[in-house]
Amino acid sequence: MHNCARYLIFFQYIGTKYSGVVRSPPHQQQKKGVQNHIEDAVRRLKPVNPVSLSVSSRTDSGVHALSNSAHLDLQRSNDKPPFTDDVLLEALNFHLLSEEIRVTRAQRVPADFHARYRAQSRTYVYRIALGTPHHSQLPLTDHSLCWGLHNTELNVKAMNEAASLLVGTHDFSSFRAVNSDMPFKSPVKTLDLAHIAPGNAFVQAHFHRDIQFWELTFKSKSFLYKQVRRLTGALVAVGQGRLSVAQLRELLEARDTRAYPQGTVAPARGLFLTRVDYNQADLQFPEEGEERGLSPSVNPED
Repeated sequence: MHNCARYLIFFQYIGTKYSGVVRSPPHQQQKKGVQNHIEDAVRRLKPVNPVSLSVSSRTDSGVHALSNSAHLDLQRSNDKPPFTDDVLLEALNFHLLSEEIRVTRAQRVPADFHARYRAQSRTYVYRIALGTPHHSQLPLTDHSLCWGLHNTELNVKAMNEAASLLVGTHDFSSFRAVNSDMPFKSPVKTLDLAHIAPGNAFVQAHFHRDIQFWELTFKSKSFLYKQVRRLTGALVAVGQGRLSVAQLRELLEARDTRAYPQGTVAPARGLFLTRVDYNQADLQFPEEGEERGLSPSVNPED
């Protein structure tokens, strides 16, 4: 049908009260996924096709996003024309007002576009606050949006030295958590960026005391399960002196998830997915009458 349209949407959320970004199973009613709520909003638009969101980047319970993405198909009844991008954006956000979820952009894309497999890179930022072992010491705007450490200082030079060892193509088995997909996913990933730099509280200028924030940034085409939180935890351990740079190198070279030190994984609350990037050519909607070729093959490792 000519009025069935595929859209790419970018959306943000505070992940604290959600089970993660992906749809939760029907029997899990207490804590739903972000996907559940966006799909409910799409259903309120009364499409005639089944509603199913294809999310580009999975995030766990408690993890946040400033820019995740997904594609969806939407066919209106009575052969009505597809929604314009602006109308769809406004309509979805109207039905999401009660949730900590906002759609930031919507655009029509080719019918064979796939939000997950067409993604060229994903960027995560992990926020750390020093000298704040208890959440009551943080501004309300940050208390569930960072990892508060008792340390008042970290050896950031050693952390960046250790981070440089992680950049490039490696077997990251030591930095992935066990899950059901583990036998089917290669542990070899290319980390394009791992960097530690100063950050800020969201209300830095207005809080009654100064808090030193640091941000750890990671960029790759794709990541393993809990890889970013495990990388962050290991780098913080280097900054605290609990791991040396040499020991982190040995951990990487061990290529064994069991080698990862217990109690080192960074908590979910400090992690943000900040970008999902695409080639602009893949987003171009064809002009009326243009033909597109067959859908490209997809890489199950992404």
